[in-house]
Amino acid sequence: MALYRVKIFSLFERFWHWSQMLLIVVLLITGFGLHGFHGIFSFEQAVTLHTSAALALLVLWIFSVFWLFTTRTWRHFIPTVSGMWGVLRYYSFGIFKGERHPYRKAYWRKHNPLQALAYLMLKIVLFPAIWISGLAYLFYFAWRDLPRATEWLTGIAMVHTAAAFLILAFVFIHVYMLTTGHSFRDHLMPMISGFDEVDLSPEEEAYLRKDQPGDIR
Repeated sequence: MALYRVKIFSLFERFWHWSQMLLIVVLLITGFGLHGFHGIFSFEQAVTLHTSAALALLVLWIFSVFWLFTTRTWRHFIPTVSGMWGVLRYYSFGIFKGERHPYRKAYWRKHNPLQALAYLMLKIVLFPAIWISGLAYLFYFAWRDLPRATEWLTGIAMVHTAAAFLILAFVFIHVYMLTTGHSFRDHLMPMISGFDEVDLSPEEEAYLRKDQPGDIR
């Protein structure tokens, strides 16, 4: 294996990442406004912005799921036990002792085991929880005549808010991780340029140089 600078984040992935980030920030700000944490927007403005951003994000996620499966990029989000303990040990105390990160990106495995697990849980647990509860809340008018609808609505609102706080925690951790190990710029640039340092096998290097020469430096 040898280390090269390789394009591992496509243009769509970068667009998806930054658009998702912007929409989640809008949802968090307007959501906190709806709960009375601030008065930046009126209640009506917050509802409109929150609903519009949520629908835009839903459309983006539909396209991203389609893209993940058609390009087989979903494989990057499947966690593996191999190397998990080393990564956990590093983030628990190795990072504070100046140790080197035990994981190096590979062409078909750009997320370390802990990242892959975190992103998978985000996609199959938190996102569905916030979407199902949010849509149920949005379309309350369609089921408000059902027995105990008000009680159900209260529970749905609690699930939605809890999922939002967990997503906020993920955002804080995600930003914090950008300040560890390499410089903030080194962590950030791959999601801007698409290129990052990756371990390549001789076969992967030969494939890239022949079929995708613009993706390797």
